[in-house]
Amino acid sequence: MLFLVATAALLAMLPARGQAPLAGAEGATPSQVTIPSYWDPRRRSERVDLTRVPQIRFLTEDDFPPFNFAGPDGRPVGFNVDIARAICEELGVPCTIQVRRFDLLTESLDRNAGDAVIASLAISPDIRRRYEVSDRYLETPARFLIRRDTRLTEATPEALAGRSIATVQGSAHEAYVTQFFRLSARRSYPDIEAARRALLERDVDVLFADGAASGFWLAGEASAGCCSFLGGAFTESRYFGEGLAIVMRRGNDPLRRAINHALQRLWEKGTYAELYLKAFPAGIY
Repeated sequence: MLFLVATAALLAMLPARGQAPLAGAEGATPSQVTIPSYWDPRRRSERVDLTRVPQIRFLTEDDFPPFNFAGPDGRPVGFNVDIARAICEELGVPCTIQVRRFDLLTESLDRNAGDAVIASLAISPDIRRRYEVSDRYLETPARFLIRRDTRLTEATPEALAGRSIATVQGSAHEAYVTQFFRLSARRSYPDIEAARRALLERDVDVLFADGAASGFWLAGEASAGCCSFLGGAFTESRYFGEGLAIVMRRGNDPLRRAINHALQRLWEKGTYAELYLKAFPAGIY
């Protein structure tokens, strides 16, 4: 996996359209946000014949911030929505964003009520078997969180030996900690709110949870500036999946190729970095 590094202050330094993407920053500090990249800079994506892609009807849901949620005016907003609109702008085709309940998204796609689902659908063998799948556009690693006044600098099994770790009961994060952090005191909670509260109230030393949701929480008011990430990202696909992709009906290869072309171009131009920093100011990695 390739990575780019930037901070919110570097937004003004992002490349203009048509220039190469940001390659890094001199004098980088630990407070900087790492921007992931899933595209090979050596690959040259050929523009596809858009006569077979006259429009794109995206399907999403509106209850999963910061990916997709209802804005103040009720219209869908969020990282996925921004990516969808940027794809349509890059391709120069009309675009609509339709909201469905999450459990009805693929059913709506099957009924031809839309052309593509962009709603943080995790790539899985079943999804690959049933649908056309775009290139991965985001990976959601697991991260450790710690209170800022706790004296820990690493998130390794050795460093956390004897420490208490909060996870959500039945989650992949709980399974990972059980397998690899056997010398730690594992504490399971019924939901992420309870696990975060345990960290806030000092009932546990660290929390192990989804990096994307955790970054959003750290940057928001609910965390009250209590905490920060500890150590690096955990990306073991057997536990945390292959990442997120856009899903289309089987046989719609022109649309899949067009979306993949647009995703690569958004990264090359620096647009992807802008949208990532907008959604995840505290980062994921």
